[in-house]
Amino acid sequence: MRCVEDFKDYELIDADCGERLERWGNTILIRPDPQVIWTDEKNDFRWNSAAAIYHRSSSGGGYWEKKSYVPDVWSINYRDLTFNLKPMGFKHTGLFPEQAVNWVLARELIEGANRPISVLNLFAYTGGATVACLKSGAAVTHVDASRGMVNWAKENAVSSGVAQCQVRWLVDDCMKFVKREIRRGKKYDAIIMDPPSYGRGPSGEIWKLEQNLGELLNDIGALLSPNPLFFILNSYTGGLSHTILNYMVRKCVVPDLRGQVSTDEIGLPVTNKDVVLPCGNTTVWKR
Repeated sequence: MRCVEDFKDYELIDADCGERLERWGNTILIRPDPQVIWTDEKNDFRWNSAAAIYHRSSSGGGYWEKKSYVPDVWSINYRDLTFNLKPMGFKHTGLFPEQAVNWVLARELIEGANRPISVLNLFAYTGGATVACLKSGAAVTHVDASRGMVNWAKENAVSSGVAQCQVRWLVDDCMKFVKREIRRGKKYDAIIMDPPSYGRGPSGEIWKLEQNLGELLNDIGALLSPNPLFFILNSYTGGLSHTILNYMVRKCVVPDLRGQVSTDEIGLPVTNKDVVLPCGNTTVWKR
């Protein structure tokens, strides 16, 4: 398992009874997590002093119960990157800190290439991977179906000091965008994908990971340049095993390319326990 170990502004303090106790900068939050199936005593005093708790609703979704002051927006840092956080209606804050392991990997590969690198970031959310790649000198095409998420990513680019770098911000359905780029003959040196289990495109297009990922992976290899650098596929769903994802990348994306394909869980160490909380897996091809 690949784990985040140097994210000083984020800490998974404890995890018990279906919930995470987390520190985001100086703000303590409690959020549900279905992986936390064990039941222990919540001995850390911060369980009782969290600024906000997210409660799931039996009818779907949920709400934040604020116990004390929570900023509408606040920022945290990871190394030389800055991200803006906002409590969202579906328990999220706008950042998945476990993805820092993939930001580091992408930056190392870009900086070690010693040539200009173009990156396509699909399902790019609030731009964690985008700002990381920009910071290392890559040109990035950032694609997400949500205009709000793309605008949020632009804010993160400003905060991280990379807004003036070579980047295209696109609100688009990722599958349709990929097919258009193939017709245009567009190529990228690196591709990053972080698809959700379920989502909707800007025109109401339905995305279901188990139904649509195979078609997208069949297309995506056509966008890699003649001398590609890496491909990263992240998956949060438990419905597709890491073995299947590894096979699909080898079969569909890089069947004729030399290099290495590896699939690993990524996770967050729990400070108060001898456990790492799994947060999905990532399949990586690199030359």
